[in-house]
Amino acid sequence: MQVQHQYPGASCPAPIQSRRRLLQGAASAVALAGIGAIAIPAHAEHSVRTNTQQSKGKFMYAYVGSRTTRDRNARGEGISVFRVDADTGALEPTQVVRDLVNPSFLALNQRGDRLYSVHGDMSDISAFAVDRASGRIEFINRQSTHGKNPVHLALDPTGKYIVVSNHIGASLAVLPLTDDGALGEMTQLVRLDGPIGPHRTEQKQAKPHFNPFDPSSAQLTPLQILPTLPDTFTGNSRAAEIEVDRSGRFLFASNRGHDSIAVFAVDPGTGLLRFAGADLSQGRTPRFFATHPNGRLLYALNEDSDTIVAFHIDPSSGRLSPTGFSARTGSPVCMVFSPGQA
Repeated sequence: MQVQHQYPGASCPAPIQSRRRLLQGAASAVALAGIGAIAIPAHAEHSVRTNTQQSKGKFMYAYVGSRTTRDRNARGEGISVFRVDADTGALEPTQVVRDLVNPSFLALNQRGDRLYSVHGDMSDISAFAVDRASGRIEFINRQSTHGKNPVHLALDPTGKYIVVSNHIGASLAVLPLTDDGALGEMTQLVRLDGPIGPHRTEQKQAKPHFNPFDPSSAQLTPLQILPTLPDTFTGNSRAAEIEVDRSGRFLFASNRGHDSIAVFAVDPGTGLLRFAGADLSQGRTPRFFATHPNGRLLYALNEDSDTIVAFHIDPSSGRLSPTGFSARTGSPVCMVFSPGQA
């Protein structure tokens, strides 16, 4: 793993908040009411809450999951740990946990002392202890999700359960967490049946991607459909990650093919979006991106060029400009932040 940087210095404020789709949330909220809690949307667990103004001497760590298998044509080594410079956002590699199969989606608990990972294309989820002083992680245990290709996980607000989306087989698995954060055996498996979507070739059955829950309603009302690509682009491209910034003023979405991050302005009154543009990710196949908890930076994870590239977020337009910093790591597909502990 190599880090490359010519870092001119950070500037510009903006924010963070969601992950991919939302449609599975409605069905999930009803089906899993039995666990007695509402699961936190991915980014609430994804990025453990940190103060925008970090006090002197404080720091944080970033955990990056990757694809690792030959079937995925991957070059990843496992889970990579980076120390994050609180002022510039530069990433310093501190640990790589190897011998993991496709640790492709990660989540931290509220305290930031436990990390959980699903293993893409497999049927497993793993738990790790986090040393908040050093950022290092250590394996605790692993359990079956009783489904194929788990792609997402979320912790409930009590910290007693974790819910996993099994992409193949269309199910949600509920696993209890012990007092020390270890995974217990699955206690509930919810099958998700229903009409399939418009992409019949790729999705011949229901394929859950995401399992947040809305405590107020199980209804979603369509408002708007917008392209994430410039109208001059005529090639093949598919969207991946989606995230609303912390202020609620901007929405970002990644394009795999056009290799860009689309930027939308959000109307605060109606919630409708206006396409502001698509900024190149400076790499190939940005399957994932993450905004720094200070809201001023965005990291694009370019899966097929093995890079994490940092961008400034313009506070008035939301548009992205490269900072000059990039880190090399194999096939990165997920990134979460945890506060350090001095």
